Amino acid sequence: MSIERETSREDWDRLRKQYPAIEKPIPPVEARGDYDKVKGMTPDMVNHPSHYTYGKIECIDGIEESMSTEAFRGYCKGAAMKYLWRYERKGKPLEDLQKAQWYLVKLISSHQ
Repeated sequence: MSIERETSREDWDRLRKQYPAIEKPIPPVEARGDYDKVKGMTPDMVNHPSHYTYGKIECIDGIEESMSTEAFRGYCKGAAMKYLWRYERKGKPLEDLQKAQWYLVKLISSHQ
């Protein structure tokens, strides 16, 4: 049986003192692509979003390994089209265009 209670201001103040926030500078743009290799760097939401990595495996690599080359190309084409389709509606148009571009580059590289 759990007892639920409101968290008081004193509780939050005590936790803030016990676990102070760590302020880290944002790395230069050229370093952001490798954020996952350098602990504490700001995630790159286009090239390597942290929520797409589990352990040492990035989701896109697992997807590619699970499909034939032709199926993976279709996946990349569809993903690029998805971001192009909705880029004006989500509030981050440049980020969505960059994500579409990322999938297009992945698609192009699968033909080389």
